[in-house]
Amino acid sequence: MRRIPTRYAVIAFVAVLAVLGGTLGVTYFGSSPSAKDRIEAAPPPALFPQAAIVATERSVVGQSPRAHELIATWFDAHGRNRDDKAFATWLEQQVPPPPAKSARAAELTAVDQVSRTRDKAGVTAATWLEAYGKKDLWKLYAHDQAELLPAAEGTVRKDDVKAMLKLSKTVADALGTRYQQSAPYVLNPSLRPDHTVTKGQVCPCSYPSRHAAAGAAATTYLAGLDPERRSQYEWTEAQIDWSRVYMAGHVPSDLTAGALLGDLIGEYYLGTRA
Repeated sequence: MRRIPTRYAVIAFVAVLAVLGGTLGVTYFGSSPSAKDRIEAAPPPALFPQAAIVATERSVVGQSPRAHELIATWFDAHGRNRDDKAFATWLEQQVPPPPAKSARAAELTAVDQVSRTRDKAGVTAATWLEAYGKKDLWKLYAHDQAELLPAAEGTVRKDDVKAMLKLSKTVADALGTRYQQSAPYVLNPSLRPDHTVTKGQVCPCSYPSRHAAAGAAATTYLAGLDPERRSQYEWTEAQIDWSRVYMAGHVPSDLTAGALLGDLIGEYYLGTRA
């Protein structure tokens, strides 16, 4: 599928926001302000160029084949019936342990090198993506799809995305607590002078990435239901994930582990809901 050029994707995304109008609000998200309201109040700045995110996109999208293999074993054992509690337990067993210390040390060195290339535009983009990329963007994309569906079906789709985002956070948090991999800026506070790191602090724990898990879950599910927009979702996923390395919140293996986790969640929801 032909990729949407970055500049056109951003323009199209902002245009969608403008067209949505006031219909989302409290109707779906049940809170004020809604995800749409928050993004409309703080529209996206210029995001990262394609050249900056291409390697990240390749690595996170590359987790999909492994996820497809793993989820097949779940469906072979459980069929297509919902068993969300058992699935969450199973999920924790599918994400591999963090890489060896030497490999992670090399990744930390690479993150340090990336931090030296930061500029004002990049920090602005990364800050926006960090704020809105964990939930709000994906909820907005779900709403965008639901606008073209019968009301009841659209509500189910939005509810599925909301539930997946919650599940991805729950499992990523559990694994983070288990593995205790400190975020790069915790290990080297100079990478994020805007954060306060206390002596002996271990977390925020970065393995696996919650942003990556949320993005992969939403991308897999939404693209499975609307393949024509896959490139847009994957581009957004890569933008968000790269921003986390750019601002020293994660190393690349945190992202790939999160993407594997999220892909499994998206596949599960496609198989048991859609």
